[in-house]
Amino acid sequence: MSQLKNMSILLLIAFAATILNTEAVDHIVGGSTGWTATPPGGASFYSDWASNITFKENDVLVFNFVTGAHTVAEISKANFDNCNVNQNTQAITTSPARVTLNKTGDFYFTCTFQGHCDNGQKLSVKVSASSPAPAQGPSPPSSGTTPTPPSPTPPINGDSPSPSSPTQPGATPPSPGSATSLVATLSIFIVVVANVMF
Repeated sequence: MSQLKNMSILLLIAFAATILNTEAVDHIVGGSTGWTATPPGGASFYSDWASNITFKENDVLVFNFVTGAHTVAEISKANFDNCNVNQNTQAITTSPARVTLNKTGDFYFTCTFQGHCDNGQKLSVKVSASSPAPAQGPSPPSSGTTPTPPSPTPPINGDSPSPSSPTQPGATPPSPGSATSLVATLSIFIVVVANVMF
């Protein structure tokens, strides 16, 4: 009877973890090329790179570049389309720049250095909602990606950062509503209920 009880508890926990687990993925922008003003494929290089990836909410873009030679700034679609950026646009200036895709929709990024956007150093990504992991377990990450916990997102064009999205990595622990917190809470609840029932 004790083995049946323990097995039931483990199955319930595994089921809950499968339903609630949404693991974020690091996407290394440009793969081994990184974030550069002269990408090998020309102006379409970053668009071509992004077209092969499904971006999910809480995934992280990692921009690798030479600090002092490039920046990463999130900008509006209009500014992206026209490469309307300047040195006063708020940007991440040190590499690697980690940007969490913290909502669904479109994100637009560029370098604020003169001429870099016009040369093709700009990236747009469309982010879809996170979905639960498949029941058979997580699949291995695709080339150039690694699992990661959510990280901070920089503010857009002069906006001040919100307390939940600091500009310094590691400044805030995962939110109470994160999938990890939900799995832990649900697991404890299931254990208590199972102990009462059996």
